[in-house]
Amino acid sequence: MSGDAQGTILVAPHHFPDLDREHALAKEVDRELVAAPDADAFRTALPDAEVVMVTPYARLTAEEFPFMGKCRAVIRYGMGYDNIDVDAATAAGIPVAIVPGTASEEVASHAFAMGLALARRLPTGDASIRSLGWAGIIGYDTPVLSQLQVGVVGLGRIGQHVARMWTAVGAHVKGYDPYATDGPVELATLDTVLQESDVVSLHLPLNDDTWHLVSEDVLARMRRGAVVVNVSRGGLIDEDALAAALISGHLAGAGIDTFSQEPVAAEHPLRSAPNTILTPHIAWRSNRSTGALQDGAVQRARLALTGQPLTDRVN
Repeated sequence: MSGDAQGTILVAPHHFPDLDREHALAKEVDRELVAAPDADAFRTALPDAEVVMVTPYARLTAEEFPFMGKCRAVIRYGMGYDNIDVDAATAAGIPVAIVPGTASEEVASHAFAMGLALARRLPTGDASIRSLGWAGIIGYDTPVLSQLQVGVVGLGRIGQHVARMWTAVGAHVKGYDPYATDGPVELATLDTVLQESDVVSLHLPLNDDTWHLVSEDVLARMRRGAVVVNVSRGGLIDEDALAAALISGHLAGAGIDTFSQEPVAAEHPLRSAPNTILTPHIAWRSNRSTGALQDGAVQRARLALTGQPLTDRVN
């Protein structure tokens, strides 16, 4: 990084209502704000960027970092940073920071709502009426809440919140986290949580150890009639295998907010799989979360541009 020549503040393609906060920062530090309209424009603008503000709609791979000679920091809107090659950033001497905790309640409530709706077979009932059917045998296989076994995989801030929500409505909740020694619920092994739960709720980062954690083999060993919820990272689940498990009837439902590739392709198998609730990566959204997220990202960009220590670094 040369660091001498003044650069721009680059914002990746986004779906924010506005960039008022980012424009205010640019004016404050006397920089130009560049909002890339698409991935190609984002890559083209990288060499002049002093701070790169990354959304889920762009990637920073090892190929890009050698051209980011002016970059002081990469700021990721939100917690997940699997779309940034952190090792390459480190090799280039560029710090990467995240913005955690701005939407924990929103994501947790989204996961809980999906899990509860699926456990009560709401999508199945809705689909039956829309296809001119009626009740049939829908719902005969679901336990009552007081007997429902819920497994929470990952007991960070969001996972703990989800576990407390399920406990509050009377479900039996067990959790797994490779780093947890205690928590708000009984801890169990990963196999126990995955194989003995009526609802499995995933709350893990995506890395080499968690890629396709819920594989074809794991899905086959899950309890028949179980449902799985993923509001974390798309690559946690083998989506082709998940669709097959839903079509075969082994799983009773899936609630998915994050996908391995976004937007979801027209031919994606989950689009036509039964008993699903699919949402377009919006679990974090609310009438307050967007502003909080942008405020946090802007604050970290300000620290980088004014030479202050960067908070929430991941490298």
